[in-house]
Parts: sequence; C-alpha cells; structure tokens
Amino acid sequence: MPLPRLTFTPECLKQCFGRLTLVVLLIFQGAGSPIQAGENRPNLILIIADDMGWDDCGAYGHPKIRTPNIDRLSKKGMRFDRAFLTTSSCSPSRSSIITSRYPHNTEAGELHVPLPATQVTFPELLRKAGYYTAAAGKWHLGPATKAKFDTVKEGGRPSGCEHWVSLLRDRPQDKPFFLWLASFDPHRPYEPNSIEQPHTAADVVIPPFIPDTPKIRDDFARYYDEIHRLDHHVGLILDELDRQKVSQNTLVIFISDNGRPFPRCKTTLYDSGIRTPFLACWPARIRPGSVCGSLISSIDIAPTFLELAGIAPPSSFQGRSFAQVLTRPTATIRDYAFAEHNWHDFDDHQRAVRGPRFLYIENNYTDIPLTPPCDVIRSDTFQDMRRLHAAGTLTLAQQRPFLKPRPPEELYDTDADPHQLNNLADDPAHAETLQNLRKVLAEWKRSTGDAVPSKRRADEYHRDTGERLSTKPKVGNK
Repeated sequence: MPLPRLTFTPECLKQCFGRLTLVVLLIFQGAGSPIQAGENRPNLILIIADDMGWDDCGAYGHPKIRTPNIDRLSKKGMRFDRAFLTTSSCSPSRSSIITSRYPHNTEAGELHVPLPATQVTFPELLRKAGYYTAAAGKWHLGPATKAKFDTVKEGGRPSGCEHWVSLLRDRPQDKPFFLWLASFDPHRPYEPNSIEQPHTAADVVIPPFIPDTPKIRDDFARYYDEIHRLDHHVGLILDELDRQKVSQNTLVIFISDNGRPFPRCKTTLYDSGIRTPFLACWPARIRPGSVCGSLISSIDIAPTFLELAGIAPPSSFQGRSFAQVLTRPTATIRDYAFAEHNWHDFDDHQRAVRGPRFLYIENNYTDIPLTPPCDVIRSDTFQDMRRLHAAGTLTLAQQRPFLKPRPPEELYDTDADPHQLNNLADDPAHAETLQNLRKVLAEWKRSTGDAVPSKRRADEYHRDTGERLSTKPKVGNK
C-alpha cells in the first residue's frame, strides 16, 4: 500500500522550524552553552578590588599572599590570563566597565569626574528586564548613576565590604539579581596589623622596577594584608550563595579596577597597571579549573552580562560579549585590547594597544616624568625611592618615575620581557611590528573619536612630596 503524500503549507513549515529551533536551543543549553532563556536567567555578581595587581593572589602564582577564597573562584571556574582594563585609574575604570565605553567616550575619563546621567549603563538595562540590581562598598561613579540601581549602600569600613552579605540576604527572592560589590581594599593608606596574622617582609616578592629595601618590603606586606582582608569577604559571599542554594546558577566575576598602588603600576599602561586578575565562576556552565588565554577587555563585561540575561546591547556599547568563551576557553573575541591614561592627580595623556604578545604605548606629553598618583608618592616605597635616586643607586628600570623626557613611543615583547623593561621602539628588528601597532592604534583613535586635548590641565599635587598645590585645577579643563 503506497504511503500518503505529505504536503506542507508555509505556516506549517514555519511552526516546524520554530519547534526545531527550540529543541536545538535546549540541547545546546544542556551541553553547557552560556545561552539562557526565560526564568532560567543567571544571577550576576561583579566583585571589584581597589588597586590590586593582576598577579597578587595565589590563583596567578603568588607564593605567599593568602587568598584561599579568590583562589576558590579559579579552582571552581575560569582564570583569564590576558584580561586588560581600559585605564589604570580608579573612577574612569569603573565608569568604563559600567557603560562598556572607553574612558574618553564616557565623559568621565579623568579621576573623580562623575558619570553623567545620559550615559547608558548595563545595570539599568538589567533592571528594566526584571533583575534586582544593587551595589555596595566603594561608589566612585557620581550621584546620577545611583538612580539606575534599586539599592546602593555606600561605604562600610574598614574594607568597604561590610554591607556585601546583607545586600545578598535582603534581596527579593522572586527575581534574578545583579550585585556590584566594590571594596576599598587594597587601596592606600595602609595600617599595621589590619589582619590577625599579618604578612611578613619575608613573604614579599619585589618586582625588578622597584628597589628592595626593608621599608619597601614592609609597605608591600601591609598591601598584602589588605588583599587577604578582601579575600575574607569574597569567601563570605561565596558561602552565602551556597547557603541560599543559588551558587549553581550565579556567575561571579572578580576583577581589579587598576594595578597595585606602587610606582610604575597604578596610572601606567604597562601590564602592571592595566592587566587585571579576572576570574569567572559559574558552576552550571563553566568547567572547574578552566584557563583562557584569549584577550578580553573590561568593557566586554557589560555586553556579556546582557547576552546571558537575554538582553540586546545598546548601540552605545563598545565592548564585545565573551559569553562563548565561558564554555570554549580557546574562542577568540578580539585581536587587541586598548587602554588610555588621562589626568589623575597629575597632567598626562597616553594611549596603548595590547596584543597577545606585544604592547605598544604612545606618550603624548613627553616633557613630564612617569609620576605615580599622589597616594603612592606619599608612601614609604616612593619616599625610599626618592632617597635612593638622589644617591644615584637606582637601576635604570627603577628610575622610570623620575626620568624625562619620556620616549614618544614604547614597544615591548611581553613574552620575552614580562615586566616591560626593554623598549624595542628603536630596534630595526621590530620595525614592522611597531608600524602595524601604530596603524591599529590610529584606527582605534579615529573610530572612537579620540584626540589629544587642546589645552593641558595643571597638576593638583606636588610631584615629589604629594602635597596639594595652592590652586586646585578645574575638573575637565581641556
């Protein structure tokens, strides 16, 4: 008996295709795809350290700093080995993260300039889509951005983390949530005995661009103590997620806003300034102990969160989602990461492009030295460096904060020279690489509307002592 002949109307085909698409989607979700749908949207937490160097925790190989909870994120989730910030300056970095825009595009690209209400932020989009959104700890984003969250609890001393757990406990139980958790640790100033078992001078690992003296070792040890204090609060959050039985479908990302508060780190565009610890833990999706070597930027966080929440990113966003990387660590979303340094206590203007191997820096104000921020100038480390510089005992690498003029261009092979001590810009063997990165940076500046200010802004502090000058410069004087 012959089989009946089947006919399909256009409407029938449409329905069949739609059902097939749904089946495929569900299969991929079950296979570990970061795609989420309906009420299964993940909870999202962003933890931001204040002035923590990228390799100053056990997850990135530090042998002595006690960070068991930060390390727990790495063991249970994914460690990113090439994650970079758009700037190494506190408030501009945070404004860039929350808007997915480069600092010069946020209208808040200099220190302490508040983010305007006109800038679109990812928390407000999550809120409109049904998420409960809350922030606790250090704020640094200005008053207008507060209205874009359901709840903001500023402060909390001494670590800035004291409201974190209560924020998580007091959330509505009928909504997915996003938490912006920002610490004060390990920002200066430091006090001795901030934790029960302080780190010792013997625990300290001194980078080659900083001299090794007893005072400097003690300064580093106190910095380590504040990282350990921050780590304690990270552990409290992870434990509370487990207690509430929501850790499986909660993505926790841990980063720093800029490099450690020491000379040639914070406010610079070397890896010591713009490279960040970047750990992502999401038990339902991320394979434990994963490592990603692909380039990502801090402006990629916002579009990633939105994609996972099922929200289309606005046209203002300049970052790229790395959602696919969470389940495929070898995936590539960008060839280069871009960074900038604008006014931060002192006059300066630098731009950089970082590839998988090479770092290119453009210095537009070559007449000034690479002065660290004022809180670093007042530190025991910098004052000891001033003494040694006057005595003529610093190495060339250690003299960088004092030398002028600076070179207009810097090029570093970060594989061969991880601390970026050997400038290859004048090396004929790297002329082709230099020319290529010049073009890449020039195109980025053109596409983002970047330009050197027509008017330079005065310093706010004395470059040797860190004391405030008599006339405070006007914010945004360009």
